Amino acid sequence: MPQSNDAIRKTLLDLKQELEELSEISEDARATVTLDQQSVGRLSRMDALQGQAMAQAAERQRRADIQKISAALQRLDDGEYGYCVECGDEIADKRLEVDPAAAFCINCAS
Repeated sequence: MPQSNDAIRKTLLDLKQELEELSEISEDARATVTLDQQSVGRLSRMDALQGQAMAQAAERQRRADIQKISAALQRLDDGEYGYCVECGDEIADKRLEVDPAAAFCINCAS
């Protein structure tokens, strides 16, 4: 049984808020790494740079997910939520349960 629009909106907004909070929490990990050779050895700097790169990649993915959720909220407002943006077919309820921000039916997504 499909969820109501209010339940879908709440789910999407909760997901968006969670991603934004994670983004705030990880801000320090994405900050510029200081390369002070006196206080940190070469391997420690490499580890710090690798950690920074991973945090930045995770942030890019979070930003993409937030945009995807915002687009799903817009489709919900426009009455187009649950329909594939490519072909217009209905997106399976199970697919939307797994990914409430899904924009494509299974055929168009693959």
